[in-house]
Amino acid sequence: MFTKPKNIDTAFRQIRLFTLVIIIGCLLFSGFTLYQSQQLTAALRQKVYILANGKVLEALLTDRRENLAVEAKDHISTFHRYFFTLDPDEKVIRANTTKAFYLADASAKRQYDNLRESNYYSNIIAGNISQEIQTDSVQVDLEQTPYYFKYYGKQVLTRTGSIVTRQLISEGYLRSVSRSEHNPHGFLIENWTTLENYDIQIQTR
Repeated sequence: MFTKPKNIDTAFRQIRLFTLVIIIGCLLFSGFTLYQSQQLTAALRQKVYILANGKVLEALLTDRRENLAVEAKDHISTFHRYFFTLDPDEKVIRANTTKAFYLADASAKRQYDNLRESNYYSNIIAGNISQEIQTDSVQVDLEQTPYYFKYYGKQVLTRTGSIVTRQLISEGYLRSVSRSEHNPHGFLIENWTTLENYDIQIQTR
């Protein structure tokens, strides 16, 4: 008579323990699943997918500080390429210098005006001269803002009878601004000046 109640009580305790174990297991599994989903969501937020020419490309989202030096140097090189890449065509000169003006402040416009007043661009057109620039190096100090930079490059002027190579050294400062279609790096060159610009080689054609 007492054995049956004991068996029922033991079975009840076993079922209660089994149920408790299942509940704890479900809670642990749910917590693990939630944690994994949050990790996956955070990882996906770091990725940007770009559709270009019918292809899906993956771009990684990173802190700008990690690529600051690269972006700053490319901005400076791009500005010099636009400003100093000239062909004997007034429309090409205007188009390139206009692109350069989006990347710098009024100091670039002042240098452009000085060159125009000295008939530099007129001589380019009249002499059928093509000019391009080759970047040697760009030094940027990122320790304090605005960022000081120094640019080293070579101008190559192709004339009818010769090719002239000139050394170009310039300096200025970079200030952070909003990114735009005309200024994708989000920098603005300030107080830009030419330090040195002299012939280093003349080659006959």
